[in-house]
Amino acid sequence: MNIGALNRLKIARFTPQGAYLEDREGNDVLLPTKYVPPNIKVGAELEVFVYRDSEDRMIATTLKPHIEINQFGYLRVKDVNKFGAFLDWGIEKDLMVPFREQIGKMQKGSSYLVYLYLDSKTKRLVATQKVQSRFESAEIDLKVGEEVNLLIAGDTELGINVVINNRYKGLVFSNEIFTDLLPGDRTKGYIKNIRPDKKIDVSLQKVGLEHLEAGAASIYQALESNKGFLALTDKSSPEEIQFHLQMSKKTFKRSLGILYKKRLVKLVDDGIKKL
Repeated sequence: MNIGALNRLKIARFTPQGAYLEDREGNDVLLPTKYVPPNIKVGAELEVFVYRDSEDRMIATTLKPHIEINQFGYLRVKDVNKFGAFLDWGIEKDLMVPFREQIGKMQKGSSYLVYLYLDSKTKRLVATQKVQSRFESAEIDLKVGEEVNLLIAGDTELGINVVINNRYKGLVFSNEIFTDLLPGDRTKGYIKNIRPDKKIDVSLQKVGLEHLEAGAASIYQALESNKGFLALTDKSSPEEIQFHLQMSKKTFKRSLGILYKKRLVKLVDDGIKKL
């Protein structure tokens, strides 16, 4: 049974307090009555998150947390007291960030990039704002051009820091960002370069597209985000183009021409299709 993670467990028995769930080794945990699905029977399997409650007892919930153990997340502070900051992570018990794990004092209502881990001494799940040491860097198991999952971590002078596949730190340069991105957003990206010093450059467009003029790359990214089709043509109004792509009609026509010459799009009567 993995604490801090989703577990698939079997219902062993019911009690007035709820249902006891077992893993394959016979370890059990209580799922309180309010989380027990109606009409479920002994022997049925449930996916639950296992953690320790405020009294340090192992407990299960069917609520899905925003992050699991050994993962990064961008979470909001619900409260701050003499013990530390407490984050909303999607389940009943808030997640604590002890003062020793903070970079400066966390503020109620603000959101921060954190990493969830199991404290070896207390055996409790806690979060840390000191995430730098949590990124993998010894071995980079990525390839240039590979599609990856990104968590937007925050702005820098060069661009935006991102968490790659919940393992690595990366950077998207400012001149390659053609859409609004906020800390905490999750999106897809592509590995652009892995440097000798293990720093990773990331593109929001497929490798090769970053060499396109900015407007062309922006149109192509919009196509990828809209299942390969945009209901825009050279006859669309300037207002419509500005609304969908945040560019002028002149820029749109020039950029569309670039994509068409590179055979990346097809022009149809009612819009643009990605090839």
